[in-house]
Amino acid sequence: MALIKKNELKSLNQAVINEKLSEFNKELMKLNTQRAVGTTIENPGRIKLLRRTIAKLLTIQNMKSKLDETKSREAKSK
Repeated sequence: MALIKKNELKSLNQAVINEKLSEFNKELMKLNTQRAVGTTIENPGRIKLLRRTIAKLLTIQNMKSKLDETKSREAKSK
């Protein structure tokens, strides 16, 4: 049960990735606050799912930025 599928992640552009990251971080903060206060959470497994999805988004974002850097270096060397 993934929030975003792996093949969908790779097709996202930087703006959408940043938007999704902020959205998931807000939701994670909300759930963590509920847990800290002692309120029962409807789906406690969602916290783990959100953390993993955020990590995947950050990984994809990092890979794309490194790819862009390499392309710009190659263009400068030519």
